[in-house]
Amino acid sequence: MSSVQEVNPRVRVIRDPVNLQSLAAQISQQIAQGEQKAFTKVIDLSSCDPHRTGLPPISFVRQVLSLCCYPELLKEDSFPLDVKQKTQKLLEACNGGSIGSYSSSTVGLPPIQRSVAEFLTRRDGGINSNPEDIIFSSGSQKTLAMMIHLLSREDGQTETGVLAPLPCPHTLPMLLDEVGVKLVPYRLTEERGWAVDLEELHRVLMTARRQCDPRAIYVGNPGNPTGHVQDRETIEKMIHFAASERLVLLVEEVYQDSVFGQDKEFLSYKKVLFEMGVSYSETVEMVSFHSISTATMGECGLRGGYMELINLDPAVKKILFQYPSSASILPQLAIEIMVNPPAPGDASYEKYTQEILVRAETLSQNAGRACKLLNALPGMSCQPAMGGVFLYPHLHLPAEIIEEAKMLRLSADVLYCRRLLEEEGICLGPGCENGHIDENFHIRLCVLAPPAVLEDVLTRLCSFHHRLLSGPD
Repeated sequence: MSSVQEVNPRVRVIRDPVNLQSLAAQISQQIAQGEQKAFTKVIDLSSCDPHRTGLPPISFVRQVLSLCCYPELLKEDSFPLDVKQKTQKLLEACNGGSIGSYSSSTVGLPPIQRSVAEFLTRRDGGINSNPEDIIFSSGSQKTLAMMIHLLSREDGQTETGVLAPLPCPHTLPMLLDEVGVKLVPYRLTEERGWAVDLEELHRVLMTARRQCDPRAIYVGNPGNPTGHVQDRETIEKMIHFAASERLVLLVEEVYQDSVFGQDKEFLSYKKVLFEMGVSYSETVEMVSFHSISTATMGECGLRGGYMELINLDPAVKKILFQYPSSASILPQLAIEIMVNPPAPGDASYEKYTQEILVRAETLSQNAGRACKLLNALPGMSCQPAMGGVFLYPHLHLPAEIIEEAKMLRLSADVLYCRRLLEEEGICLGPGCENGHIDENFHIRLCVLAPPAVLEDVLTRLCSFHHRLLSGPD
């Protein structure tokens, strides 16, 4: 039997060595078995999973999906007319009128592709979207992995590189490792609200080209976990940079429905690209990603997403279309509901609109409340989020904590999160998961949760933080 040390060399150990999720599950099991703790349950806000924290699902979404799963419910009088109409339309898109059938397409159901293309055209003010450029999969991470795998060199020579922001989504480093692609981090400027520095981009790219073959640049807008929202000027600069350096733009826009910063708005990279003129709109290769794990839908467990291909070489598109489909039918139907929600005059419109408004207000107020409280703590600073679902506060830890972590062979942010979990039952994400592997320590906190749950988390976090900084009695 192989020893534990014999790890695939393509897999770089970047994650928390303690595995906080496993520890959280272990503690939860101990509580269930009657073991006494200082808390009665574990709360995990390390990732965006609003339903796990107690936010209810959107009624219209679940009603339609329920009827799609069990069409006999169409006979019931308890469902609104538009729910039944939407269900019938979605079932007509399925072979045999059933979600249990195979899809005849490897990239998705054609009627759903058309719905997404129409949504994108509306979103971008009439800029055309082609249904044949839409590919579905089991979540945005799956589609991103497909693209990165396609970009990676298979000749065994120069390693492929992908530029990505530092910090980046906590799922990205491992994803790149799994396909054998080098993460080339470009630092965002924290004190300027996580702004992109073009000089930093050029410097990083020049350095990287001595070590690997950078082929793409990854962008998150709104940023994950930083919550920054890029303005038109920044997007134009990023597109110009990608064009001049012949890099494929990989644009994650999962949180496009959750921009709440004052005077901030979501602009898609595609819209800005096409408004920059044909010298860009017809040449820059771009792939944009979206998902039903958004702040509005929050249907993380359904695992549904899509990507839109823009200006990709037809030969590359052909390869993508030949990939075995990983898109289940039900998530595709959920995507259709996301892009075509109830309209004014529909029976479900008022309730749907109210539920969306409550969720948006909860997210905005939670982000403001949490940021203010975290900035009031000694040894912590937090940039305000303008969008997305995370806060990413900076930890200014005492030297003795950092030394203790080194003795334990842990990053200090991992030690901080582990002790917070063990002492207060709160599971947050250490910044090393987001690419910070130096002494620039951060923690990741999802604020999309019921206000009472977030208040409980903040109370326990503050208590722990003060206790940690005060040292032993």
